[in-house]
Amino acid sequence: MRSGSIRFRLWSAAAISILVGLALASVGLRYLFERHVERRVDSELTVDLNQLIGATSFVNGALQVRPVLTDPRFEKPLSGYYWQVEDLATGTLIRSRSLWDSALSPSDKGGDGALQVQELKGPGGALLIAVVRTIMDPSGRSFRALVAEDHQTIETSVSEYVRELVPAVIFLALILIGAIFFQITVGLAPLESLRAAVGDVIARRSSRLTEAAPSEVQPLADEINRLLEGQEKALARARSRATDLAHGLKTPLQVLSADIRTLRQKGETELAAEIEKSTGAIRRHIERELARARLAPGISGNVECNVAETASRIVSVVERTPGGERLSFAVDVPDDLMAPIDEGDLSEVLGNLVENAARFAKSSIRVEAQNGAEGTTVNIADDGPGIADADKQSALSRGVRLDTNSGGSGLGLAIVSDIVDAYGGRITMSDRHPGLKVSIFLPRRS
Repeated sequence: MRSGSIRFRLWSAAAISILVGLALASVGLRYLFERHVERRVDSELTVDLNQLIGATSFVNGALQVRPVLTDPRFEKPLSGYYWQVEDLATGTLIRSRSLWDSALSPSDKGGDGALQVQELKGPGGALLIAVVRTIMDPSGRSFRALVAEDHQTIETSVSEYVRELVPAVIFLALILIGAIFFQITVGLAPLESLRAAVGDVIARRSSRLTEAAPSEVQPLADEINRLLEGQEKALARARSRATDLAHGLKTPLQVLSADIRTLRQKGETELAAEIEKSTGAIRRHIERELARARLAPGISGNVECNVAETASRIVSVVERTPGGERLSFAVDVPDDLMAPIDEGDLSEVLGNLVENAARFAKSSIRVEAQNGAEGTTVNIADDGPGIADADKQSALSRGVRLDTNSGGSGLGLAIVSDIVDAYGGRITMSDRHPGLKVSIFLPRRS
């Protein structure tokens, strides 16, 4: 999952939001649990305090407390559970055994008999939570009763709760993050299908986006289809205009050719040569544009053609030409071999290459083809003089004629290069000693 993808951004934002939300929720739950434990402790201490007050009285002017709190923790020294009763007139203290020789000092607030919840310093400086109440005896004497518990018991309960809460929160976070990831994956699945449909258009397996898109994305898909349709129409009009222009110029060129012959008959050979040179350049441009107009770069779907049938048809035509009658031809191509190219484009490629080979070959021409893991390779080999290494690249340029006496236009290999490039392939030349081998590689469409 790449950092720049929508899925990663959505998942990261959701994961961070979940972690932050659960962290805040954990803090809130800890606070609420602590408040709950404190209220529970206050309630239990209040029950003990009421029992202590009921057991306290003045007998013959002396403060007395009947044993009523039976919790053994009040008997264990420094256990963290304490009670204390103080005669407010004389300062006499009666306290639980757990206080030993210590005394608690509550604040003087709350002399009206209201229940007070206070935090006190206990034995050893320990923090205590205490409930305190001042009572007026019917005899007119008053005393202050107090029951306290070490605050550490609350902290211990909260710590145990947090230890159990953290794994549960982590487990919940993992579940929520996984659920969010699954939700994002399901939500973005239509976009992945749309991306694959765009890939089919780019790879020319389809001319339109046919994949049904979600309602939020469908307007974009419709706009892309309208754009593709407009581009297709524009290309068709451009090819038609190029074809019309090329055909429109052919007739004037034929007239000029007749005029050139007339000038030669009149002895104006120098002028005829100049005009013929100019018309030759125009004719080469026309032939190139016609070849481009016939090229099918905008094809859709998986185009294939039978190489053996196309090669045999081209060879049978070249064999009947004056240059081909003196040569022997061999076509070594499996009958069922299919190449990823339009049949008309392959005919243009093989026609130019076989005609070039026939122009220079001494005795034989061989056409071979085979399928590989990555695509189809077609080889056209002859036993002619070959091409110098320095001239191999320039031979693919338009209008370049390495042999001015061959009668060619210098466009054959350039046209082949244009067609092969349109299919994402490549053309290479290698020496055979003697002869030249031209190899065409056409990649398989995934």
